[in-house]
Amino acid sequence: MLSLLLPGAHATLAADSVASAVDGNRTRVLDATDLTGMDALIRKLMDRRVVFVGEQHDRYEDHLNQLAIIEGLHAGGKSLAIGLEFFQQPFQQDVDDYIEGKIDEADFLRRTQYFDRWRFDYRLYRPILRFAREHGIPVIALNLEAELTRKVGDVGIDGLSEAERARIPAQMDRGDPAYRDRIEAVFRHHPADYQRNFEHFFEVQLLWDEGMAERAAAYLAESPDRTLVVLSGGGHVEYGQGIPKRLMRRQRVPMAIILNGQGREPDGAVADFFLYPPEVELPPSGLMGVMLSTDEDGEGIRIDGFAEESGAKAAGLQTGDRIVRIGRHRIAGYADVRIAMIDAQPKDLVSVEVIREHMLGSDEHKTFEVRLR
Repeated sequence: MLSLLLPGAHATLAADSVASAVDGNRTRVLDATDLTGMDALIRKLMDRRVVFVGEQHDRYEDHLNQLAIIEGLHAGGKSLAIGLEFFQQPFQQDVDDYIEGKIDEADFLRRTQYFDRWRFDYRLYRPILRFAREHGIPVIALNLEAELTRKVGDVGIDGLSEAERARIPAQMDRGDPAYRDRIEAVFRHHPADYQRNFEHFFEVQLLWDEGMAERAAAYLAESPDRTLVVLSGGGHVEYGQGIPKRLMRRQRVPMAIILNGQGREPDGAVADFFLYPPEVELPPSGLMGVMLSTDEDGEGIRIDGFAEESGAKAAGLQTGDRIVRIGRHRIAGYADVRIAMIDAQPKDLVSVEVIREHMLGSDEHKTFEVRLR
């Protein structure tokens, strides 16, 4: 039988087909015509009291964008403070002294124990801290001390002493199943040797987030005229489940969450804004090519070995030598080496003084000129 279609029937069938294909389709669409720049972002942030800018710690482009947001808000007339995950609360006075110009950068790094407690290349954060110092912007040490969270990782919160329990937030929200599931997914990605006790692992993450939220909320209450820009790992702010939700529980203020969008689905539940910066690498550091001992006995720091391509070995240093000076910097431990080498570049010639011990006879001081690799 011949089937006849009335005029317009083809269009009706096509429309029905499109409707059936669209119904239930969960594909998200990002309209490229809505992409804007940093200036538009800054305008949208001007009415927020707290701005969370998440980072991947070793991504230089993330830190450059953090600085750009701070500079933009400052240029727009906002009275700012900067909250930092990587400084721990007991070192707040040392942070204040640096920002206020009372101590230099080397003393600041030693006193905050930066290279023992964080260890990421300080040059990633240096422009932010220098901007804060130049403009008198308060910097807030947000994190609880590592000794406390390390002990919780071993024995849990119930294993803390009364004095230690007094250092942690009195109120902690354990009731968000999505937060717990996300922490557990991270835990399962650890090597089997590290998967000892999930509850202790969970409590450490909870302490980090609640501790930073409590400190941030206290600062907001003390400084009602300031906008707080919080810089932390993206995992502490995504979905608002870490610091933001716990800060909001203490201080109901307008907030925004910003994350690097590379490799992420652009989901409004994850963050308010996504950034898509080009990849930027820090300039390479000059390296001596030595492996250093963690043994702190004796003067300086002992060389335990050398890299395959080692300028130090080529210059005549030996395993067992104890480094006591690099350039003008006296060396008492690992942090001093890192401080001495902050601005070192490949091919620089660096003076290294060591103590060389002898089985018979006196130890001797020797100085070598090391060409960095």
